[in-house]
Amino acid sequence: MEALNICYLSYEYPLWGTGGIGSFIQTIARALVRAGHRVSVVGIGKGPQEEHFQDRGVDIYRLPAPRLFKKASFAENAWRIRRKLREMHESRPLDVVEAPEALMFMLPAKTPYVKVVRMHGGHHFFAESEQRPIDAWKGFLERRSYARADAFVAVSEYVKRHTAKYLSTEGRPLATIRYPIDGDLFRQADLDLAQKHRLVFAGTVCEKKGIRQLIQALELIIPRFPEVQLDVYGRDWFFPDKRSYTAWLKEQFSEEILQHLHFHGPLPLSEIPARYEQAELCVFPSHMETQGLVAPEAMFMGKAVLFTREGPGPETIRHKENGLLCNPYEPLDIAEQIIYAFEHPERMKELSLQGQQDARAMFGLEGLVAKNIEFYRSLK
Repeated sequence: MEALNICYLSYEYPLWGTGGIGSFIQTIARALVRAGHRVSVVGIGKGPQEEHFQDRGVDIYRLPAPRLFKKASFAENAWRIRRKLREMHESRPLDVVEAPEALMFMLPAKTPYVKVVRMHGGHHFFAESEQRPIDAWKGFLERRSYARADAFVAVSEYVKRHTAKYLSTEGRPLATIRYPIDGDLFRQADLDLAQKHRLVFAGTVCEKKGIRQLIQALELIIPRFPEVQLDVYGRDWFFPDKRSYTAWLKEQFSEEILQHLHFHGPLPLSEIPARYEQAELCVFPSHMETQGLVAPEAMFMGKAVLFTREGPGPETIRHKENGLLCNPYEPLDIAEQIIYAFEHPERMKELSLQGQQDARAMFGLEGLVAKNIEFYRSLK
């Protein structure tokens, strides 16, 4: 079959910034190139000049940062992206341009290529989950993104159902295709490297990832397991007044608790598997995810995982069958699940093995890349 020419719009990519969307795009883009397709990624950079480089055959274009409209930078960004896509299409016709909810509004209503929105979780979705009002401007832009899309991909059944409360996909193709996981990167863990009673958390250090409740759970775990340690890997989040969330967290807990807690900052994706190997239990008590990559990635390696029972958590883990689920708002429940894992190491080995088998069946790279290609071809 004829190769496809696919472009992803994203301000995230692991070579210049961390983020779940960027990690997904890098994984699928590299795999699509290996399958014989042409793939590019277009985003806005931070410098005054356009940058072009390659990542294992994927063409990466970082366009100049906005300079003309400080308060309306979205307008300049949209102009640059449209111009770049027009240039690329004239050189070699694009078949598909895919964007997250927040970026599709930048493209014209009518284009010579198919426009796909992938539901990574947009403003309406997280406003509902965080019980906050929908911002009028952000809501308007997201509705325009949905209006301009030709087709949609949801990364979980949960995000599909809850997004449908606010935004219409009616009359256009919609598929549920989960995030693929690179099995070469998230390889079989050396289980002998796990350190007893060590917990590992990976993700943005912010309230919605459940890190505060996880630390509160530590207070309940320490009397039973005084050697417990929690390693936190991820970028910091900042309050609107620029205060560090990590610094604020440290102020909320005693020195006794902080001795069991280590903030390591963000790591390249390539270094995360080695940190998972060190964990007896990988812990991700997020308040909400659209799907979440960290839990299935750790499961892929054969690690024991505690995930959130909220949102799509039960789509990934069946409690005490292939992993553990918790109420991420309740430190006592988080603590009880961790204590269960520490007290039942042999049972956790059984859960980890089943979790690995299930994750590889649900999130395997080859099968999901084939599903994406099949969906893209159906739109031409």
